[in-house]
Amino acid sequence: MKRVILFLFMVAALTASAQTDSTQTFSFGYLSYEAALKSMPEFATVQQQMAELRSQYLAETKRVEDEFNRKYEEFLEGQRDFPRTILQKRQTELQELMEKNILFKEKSHEELAEAERQALAPLRIRLIEQLDTIGRERGYAFIYDTDTKALPYINAAQGEDINQLVQDALK
Repeated sequence: MKRVILFLFMVAALTASAQTDSTQTFSFGYLSYEAALKSMPEFATVQQQMAELRSQYLAETKRVEDEFNRKYEEFLEGQRDFPRTILQKRQTELQELMEKNILFKEKSHEELAEAERQALAPLRIRLIEQLDTIGRERGYAFIYDTDTKALPYINAAQGEDINQLVQDALK
């Protein structure tokens, strides 16, 4: 939906530009937003921090899985000897533990995604500010992110590939 709106906006801008002055040139920049983001020196630091956080979550996940497996094995070994009420109690405990483990995994995925979003937010802001500066300095009508693949063709005579320019400016 965003791609369609962006495309319609760009078509409207082109049409308005063509109608106001047929001799006026129309220019724009284009780049890979992700490549620009990944070229930032701080990106490696964020990835390192995320790897460490992911490692902590994986260690905790393994610990709770090992605990569940140990209790399940104890249950299997003793189930023939348990009275009915103890058997039911242990089954309920195992079920609750399994549900908690599943909930923990889901929550950890959400928390990791949120932590990454927050860690990358300052980098994204800096990138947007840099794109704004470059766009104003070069007189672009807009800067297009080629990662979206919404435009299969870009006229290089009217547009400028600013990947290297942006990456150099961000270093």
